[in-house]
Amino acid sequence: MRRIDREKSKEFALAVADKCAYGMMATVNTDGSPYCIPLSFAREGEWLYFHCAHEGHKIDNLKRENRVCVSCAGDIKVIPGDFGIEYESAVINGTASEVMEKEEKIHALALISRRYTPDDMPLFDEAIKRNYDRTAVWKIHIDEINGKGRKLP
Repeated sequence: MRRIDREKSKEFALAVADKCAYGMMATVNTDGSPYCIPLSFAREGEWLYFHCAHEGHKIDNLKRENRVCVSCAGDIKVIPGDFGIEYESAVINGTASEVMEKEEKIHALALISRRYTPDDMPLFDEAIKRNYDRTAVWKIHIDEINGKGRKLP
């Protein structure tokens, strides 16, 4: 990290990941070019869980190369007259794998649902019955996480 004075703790970085609206996940295309896509996820311990379709560009990339990078932005505030911003960010390097066990898959979907649609949880079991087979769940192990931030006094 170039600006060591802005480096933050692992706990700070995890908190940024937990509160960001979504992360941006980068994968690698077959030609070596980057592919980056917004990702809604929920974290539990050292794992990020996300749901998606069973096929598509993202899945093709993950099946070929499972190393990923997820970037998260927390609170951001423009400082008038300073030409700068206060910010919080986290960068996660990890390894993705598809969740295959039914119990873990349902648990992950519940984590994601509680994060993004907590008021709809009474409908969760019915949604699982309707959508379980057509929904894939993947997890990313947090191999490395770095936090960075700037706050002015």
